[in-house]
Order: sequence, then C-alpha cells, then structure tokens
Amino acid sequence: MSEFRGTGLKLSLERLYKDDLGRPIPTVYDITPDGRYIFEPDEQPGTRLGENLRRMFSERGSDFFNQDPEQRQANKSASEDHLSSSQSGDVMNNSSDSQNTESMSPEALSNMRLDILPKLHIALGEMTLAKDVLTLYASSVAPGPASIPSAPLVDPSTVSTLPNDILASSSVSMPPSIPSVQSFNARLVAGGKDEALRKASDLFKSAVIAVERGHGVGARYWMDALKIRRRNWGLAPAPLPLGVPVGRGADRTTKDFLISFGLSESWPVFRQRATGQLGTPGSQEPIVFPRRQRTVLCISIKTRHVSGVERTACNSLANEPEDGDPLQATLREAQREVLEQEIFSLLIRDASVLPTSSVRVSERLLVVEATQDTEIRFELVERDAHVAQTSDVDTILRAKCDLIYNLLHLLLLREHTHRRLIRIGVPEASVPKPHADPAFPLAPTPPTQSLLQLVIDLLQYEYFCIRVKAETNKVVQILRRGGVPVKFYFDAVGENSSEVVESLIGNGTGRIGGVTVIRIDNSRSLRFTFSSPSSLVAHLSQATLPLSSIPQLVQLLRDETEHCLLQRICEMGTEMSDRLSGTWIIDLPMNRAVGKWDGYTL
Repeated sequence: MSEFRGTGLKLSLERLYKDDLGRPIPTVYDITPDGRYIFEPDEQPGTRLGENLRRMFSERGSDFFNQDPEQRQANKSASEDHLSSSQSGDVMNNSSDSQNTESMSPEALSNMRLDILPKLHIALGEMTLAKDVLTLYASSVAPGPASIPSAPLVDPSTVSTLPNDILASSSVSMPPSIPSVQSFNARLVAGGKDEALRKASDLFKSAVIAVERGHGVGARYWMDALKIRRRNWGLAPAPLPLGVPVGRGADRTTKDFLISFGLSESWPVFRQRATGQLGTPGSQEPIVFPRRQRTVLCISIKTRHVSGVERTACNSLANEPEDGDPLQATLREAQREVLEQEIFSLLIRDASVLPTSSVRVSERLLVVEATQDTEIRFELVERDAHVAQTSDVDTILRAKCDLIYNLLHLLLLREHTHRRLIRIGVPEASVPKPHADPAFPLAPTPPTQSLLQLVIDLLQYEYFCIRVKAETNKVVQILRRGGVPVKFYFDAVGENSSEVVESLIGNGTGRIGGVTVIRIDNSRSLRFTFSSPSSLVAHLSQATLPLSSIPQLVQLLRDETEHCLLQRICEMGTEMSDRLSGTWIIDLPMNRAVGKWDGYTL
C-alpha cells in the first residue's frame, strides 16, 4: 500500500512581529498583577557601541591599539596560562598567585554580583522560613524542667495550642494565569493559525482570479470572432503551431482563427501581409497583426511659379466612418495600409517603363517630374509624419492630391478586375472594346494597365490645358483691344462625371478631352479639341489639322486671325466700292487685302 504524500504545503508558526495595523509588536518583559505591560526597553545602537568600546578598553587595556602583534600574542598566552592555572584546583598556588594577578574589572564584579545575589536571597528566605517555623514550634510546646534546666518556668495555661495539621504535608496547585497573559497566549495561537489560513486563502484567491480571467478571455475571444464574422471579414483556421504532431491519429484541430482582410486578386505577398489573429491574454490589442508596417501613402505635389515661388501640398488622411466598433476600425485601418503598399509597388513597377518623364526611385520614395514646373512624390511614411505634413498647405493642391489618392484606389480595383478576367479565362472578344478617336488610333491594350502613366497623363493634360488657354486668351485680348467683337469658350473637360469615370476606370479610352471655340466678328469660328495628355486638333472650315506643339497652335491662331480680319476688310471694301464696281481680294502669299476700282489699286 503506497504511502500518502502531502502536497508539500508548509505553514509557518513563527511569533507575531506586527499587529493588524502593520505596527511592530514590542517584546513583553513582564506583566504586573493589575494587567499592565512592561515592555523590554529599546537599546539604542549608540549606547550598545559605547558599552562595547568601554568593555574593550577596560578588559584589554587602554594601549591595546598601540601594541604590536608580538605583545598581543604574549598577553593572550599569559591570559590562557592564568586560566589553566585557575582551573587546576591548586588552592595554595591560587592563593599565592592571586597576590600577583590584576584586580577584577567592574564588569566581572557586576556579573559575579548578579550571579551571587539571587542565591543569597534564596538562602536568606530559607533561613528566615526555618527560623519562623522553629519559633512557632517552640512557642507551641511547653518545655519541662528536666529537659531545659536553665529555661524559666512557664505557666502551661498561657501556652497556646496549635492545630494538629499545622505542620502536615500539603499540595500546592498552580495559580490561575493572569487574564492579560491568557489573552496574549491566545493571540499567539490564533496568530499562527491566521497566518496559515491567510496563505491558503491567498492561494485559493489567485486560483479563482486566474480561472475568472481565463473565462473572460475566452468569452471575449468568441464574441470578437462573431463580430468580425458578422462584418463579413474572412475567418479561416489558423495554422498549427510549429512542432505540433500532424501524423496519423494526432489532434490536428486548430484552436485559433486567422483573419484575412486582403483582396482576392492581390499578389500572394500582400495577401500574407493582410492577415491577423485575435488577441491572446498577454496582448494589449484585440487583434494582433504580425506583418503590419504601420505606414501611410503620402502623395505630394510641388509646383514652381514663373516668379520662382514654390508651393507644396500633400493628401489628407482618409476619414473612416465611425460606427463605434473598435474591431471594425482596426481592420479597416490595416486593410488600407496593405492596399496602399500594393499601390506603391505597382507605381514602382510602372516607373521602370515610363516613357516621357524622369523618375527617381528608392525603397519608400518615388519622385516623378511630370511637367516642367510640376513634381509629384509618392512616399510611404509613418502616420505621425504624414499628419505633420498636412498642416498649412494650399487647398487647391491638396484637392489634387486627394483626387490622385482616390483615383489610385479605383485604378487598383481595375487592375484586380483585369487579373480576374485573365484568371477565369474570359475570351478577349467578350470584353467590351473602347471607342477610339478617328484622329488618334488606339494602341493595343497591354496585358496589365499602368497606374502611374494615367496619373502622369492627367497632370500633363492639366499643364497642357493651361498653356492652350493662355495662348488663345492672348489672341482674344488682342482682338478685343482692336475693337473686334470676339466670343471665347473654353472647356478643359467636356465629359460629365460618369463619362470621366467610365473613360478612366471602365472600358473607355483612358483619356479625357475638352474643346475651345473662338468666334470672331460673329462670322468666323475657330474650334479646337484636345485630349490627354497633350493631343490637339484644329477643326477648320476647309480641313482638320492635328497639332503637335504649342508653337504650331500660335502660328495657326495668327494665320486664321489675320485671314479673318483680311476677309472682313474685303467685305467692308466691297460694300464701300459697290457703286464704283470695285473688286477686293485676299493675297495669300503676301498676306494682304487688295482692292481695285476705276484703275486704282489699294
């Protein structure tokens, strides 16, 4: 039969040294019969040190520290010889040698006094008791004349008779304890038991707290999992920890969930980043993201004015709708970070094949010189750094950056749609073809769409429209200063919002276009159409001419304006010389108007 082995729990029964209020309990030296405590006086460290120093000099001499080691050894051997001679028992030698020894020290005399006085008091008490007993016994018995011849005669009637059992044996019982002593003994016993019970209760309390904490963590874990699933986030069984047996018969049931918040058509490296797990008891956040980098895509535009003034602005942070669910907000923030990282990787890919702009590329920075005075930067920065950059900037430039930021997300969705169509094997004929402009034949569509090229095209188109409007406005102002009635219409984007989105994101041409019209003297109109990034077509009455540069536009405006003015001069000359049968023609080689009447030429 096996022996019972305890749990090894040790209960301390040490004496109490602190009361319930944490104050130290003094040592009780004595208790008076009336219950008053006499505590042991506290010995000060300075007093104890002074007593030890006094004893050292009185016992070892005042020149102890001035002695060399040989003298100290000689004194030590002499004291040992004296001690052995005192213990030999030779009384005569001791009496003779005692004349040569030193006198006793005050400490030795005090110790001897403390040792002898109690014995002398005991002896005095015994002798006094014996005397009293003998006196009592002598006074109770009348002695006869024969027994004590010299004793005086005593009258027997005057002698008192004592009881018979006055000197009989008696038993002595222990007197009852003083109430204060009984209370103190009870406190000692109860204190030892209370300490053991406190240790046991602390053990049970810690166990209960651990169980309650584990229950709360488990309940919160499942509640968070249900909330995440209700929001249609992807939940999958987490992979088993490293080292878990996966052979036949092993328990391969996972105990955790893996949250997947990446897009289905993203590259595998970004789908791996877009994973998280519900928080464990030791984690400080409800969701743990092992591969999160906590970066923000910062899009900034820097423009340089003709006067040399530079303006810079960056996009503002996207404000997520607040629904009161911290899990939803955390997952949206993490998903936005992964999408921005994927967008930045696509921009880096497109920068290597960008044909018309200079590019500088680093690990987290992409700088593109879109136009002569415009530079755009794509950078992955920390969130705090991005907040610091969004203060005190131009609102128009910030609006452009926000437009590019949101456009890149739409272009990413278009890229994912293109990948999905390729993955499921949709034939090329079933995909709607974009409508091409007859003046500009559409190039073959590449297998993947370029995000960066479209953004650069839009910036170059803006700069192109500004230059076209400036040149046409110069001509209009000159004509108006000359008194010629002119109507001017300029529209940089001729499509509405839905058509622009369909052209850029959908199955359109990927371009936007506009139109400008100049009507001179209510008779002749000049119409120009342009499209991104810098395509310009002049629609004249006799032909349609594509223009490849701004100087061509300036020359065409000059020629058409002069021709219109010369034609107006000819019409006015014909009206004035109608009675003289005059003739007015335009000399195109010489670029002048010629009038003839009655042999005169003007």
